[in-house]
Amino acid sequence: MAHDDDSELEGPRRRDQEGHYRRHKKRRSREHSSKRATSASEGTSRGSGQRLSMNALAQLNEYNTRGVTQEPAREREHKPKRDRPRREAYEVVDVEYESPRRERRTRDDYRHSEGEYDTPRRERRRRKEEYREEERGYESRDREDRRRRRRHHVTDTEDDEERPRERERRHRKKDRRVVSGAIVEEGRASPEFRVAGMRGGAASKHSSYDSYDSIAKEKEGSGYSFSMPVWKKKKRWIIAGVALVVLIIIIVVAVVVSKNNQASNSNKDKSSLDNISQNSVPPAARGTYLDPFTWYDTTDFNVTYTNETVGDLPIMGLFDDWDDSKAANDKVPAIEKSWGDYAKRPARGVNLGGWLSLEPFITPSLFDYDSRLGIIDEWTLCKHLGPKTAASTLEKHYATFVTEQTFQEIQAAGLDHIRIPYSYWAVQTYDDDPYVFRTSWRYLLRAIEWARKYGLRVNLDLHALPGSQNGWNHSGRQGVVNWLNGTNGDLNSQRSLDVHDRLTKFFAQDRYKNIITFYGLANEPRMVSLSAEAVTSWTAQAYDLVRKNGVNANVVFGDGFMGLANWQGKLTGMSGLVLDVHQYVIFNNDQIVYTHQKKVEYACQGWTQQTQQSMNTATGFGPTMFAEWSQADTDCAPYLTNVGWGNRWTGTYDSGNVSTQALTPMCPTKDSSCSCDGANADPGSYSNEYKQFLKMFAEAQMVSFEKGWGWWYWTWDTESAPQWSYRKGLAAGILPAKAYDKDFNCDSDVPDFKALSETF
Repeated sequence: MAHDDDSELEGPRRRDQEGHYRRHKKRRSREHSSKRATSASEGTSRGSGQRLSMNALAQLNEYNTRGVTQEPAREREHKPKRDRPRREAYEVVDVEYESPRRERRTRDDYRHSEGEYDTPRRERRRRKEEYREEERGYESRDREDRRRRRRHHVTDTEDDEERPRERERRHRKKDRRVVSGAIVEEGRASPEFRVAGMRGGAASKHSSYDSYDSIAKEKEGSGYSFSMPVWKKKKRWIIAGVALVVLIIIIVVAVVVSKNNQASNSNKDKSSLDNISQNSVPPAARGTYLDPFTWYDTTDFNVTYTNETVGDLPIMGLFDDWDDSKAANDKVPAIEKSWGDYAKRPARGVNLGGWLSLEPFITPSLFDYDSRLGIIDEWTLCKHLGPKTAASTLEKHYATFVTEQTFQEIQAAGLDHIRIPYSYWAVQTYDDDPYVFRTSWRYLLRAIEWARKYGLRVNLDLHALPGSQNGWNHSGRQGVVNWLNGTNGDLNSQRSLDVHDRLTKFFAQDRYKNIITFYGLANEPRMVSLSAEAVTSWTAQAYDLVRKNGVNANVVFGDGFMGLANWQGKLTGMSGLVLDVHQYVIFNNDQIVYTHQKKVEYACQGWTQQTQQSMNTATGFGPTMFAEWSQADTDCAPYLTNVGWGNRWTGTYDSGNVSTQALTPMCPTKDSSCSCDGANADPGSYSNEYKQFLKMFAEAQMVSFEKGWGWWYWTWDTESAPQWSYRKGLAAGILPAKAYDKDFNCDSDVPDFKALSETF
């Protein structure tokens, strides 16, 4: 119910507003779909002030009751109708679109809409009186509105939606007097009101509590001043200052990180197929080894299609940039710097065996078939699987057996070189070869880049040549040696030279000049079954080819198991040619019988003596390196001596060759007590005495081989042969934590290890 004084004060003007409301409501009901959006738009475009929430109104009424003394109402001065500002017409706005931004009105606009102002003092008095009148009308109008809703309640949802909107418009009309155009024009409105972008400088229509606060400030402040408190200004300045400092720090850090990682981030982006279209691969290349969409793994590969080649070998997967500034550790120079004399600073490295050239004892899971199928090497495995399955199986192996973490761990172990065995089918296949062609090439190139990233120098080792240079399973095909031997001996000899021709043209590029420090010609040629003259002649041809094509790395050839002394005076006058020797005590029937103490003593004395003799050109070849060795003291690892051939330790080694077979136990006791159980056990079950022996045996070999050009342990990891895995040896504590920091240096007595069984 409205108060009497309010009713008398409003008079005809109030009735006119109600009549206008009813007429407007009917019109809006007929055009509901379009007018709903129009109402919201009109409220914004007219800028009729901000609406007050019910909570804000309650607080305002309580405030008025508590702190405002009512005065008799004064008759308001009326101007002729023609002088009063006309109510703005409704703007029709399409339902689907409402302009997101309205043009802010200028001060002149406010003058035209509100009329001319009186003097400031009279204007303030008039505004204050109008304000009080409006306050007294809030409560009565709100009650009347609730009463009207009860009388005219209907279930139509459209009317339900219209009523709150109409009430909001009335509230906005009232609120417009709270922060009038005069206050804004005189500069007395708060900054929030002046910049809100709505008519009259009002804030957002959602800021009902701000509306209440603004009214209170206008009532309590002298001269209606709405200037910002000092503490707020200081707070804003502080926040702005802190934000500026943080922004500067972020920019500086971002610039530094960007410079350091620009190439890396770019490469990562190029390793993703997300932004690459399959149409970028020519139709003729789709599904081939050049098609990145067929690759099992794209990590750190450039997946932009290219068929560009160097030396008739593809550069697929490579990025344009490289960085040779890394060093493996603080004991050795960065890759971009010269290593120096290997006789004075020997290499300490490890092999990535069983990876790109399969070896059954390293990954026996790949050869876990019924023995009757005869799957004993990579040739028979690929024949059994067929081209498609062989390709998918082996690429998964390439992608998972060696990863970037491998190189990170190798560096952390204090090693500085890696030897990467690979096979000729990375370059070319011939005749009826069942091997997976070219896939391993891409992984070889990535491995070199990962080695570069961790400062590791590379020894490239062609582990399998056409025809098989030794007839062992790690040459690809177990059986007869058809390299430099048999009907196709000469053909395979030339094919091998052709492979090296293409390889060395590729690796003569500038990006490989620093990182590839050793280039191997043929791993372990079996010279006991070959003509020594034919092997040395082929080696000389291959050496000349390497140098002619521009590779300046040290060229490596194998000793062929001839004995180191037999190389004295051979292949002389070839700068950078290095003799490679693989030292094991377990592949020789005369040495496998050594006791634990004897094995360590032999490493310290026998191999050291051989190394020194070989390094001296008067008694041996000269530069000598040791690219394979292990700490295993038995040949018990499954498949180590070829699939199905048994082992010497227990007397089951049936090689078919009377001079090499061992059909009686060859452990030190040479009796039935010889067992492989202890040697093949998990390292966690090793006794402290056995661990002491294994570590001492390894360190003795390191000391001996460092009398030459250095060593490469065989191999970095295996599935189930811990004494052949540098990685597993580190974890078991049977290898030094850092390769350059050994506890035993062959300068003290070797214990007798009597607590250890010699038979396991």
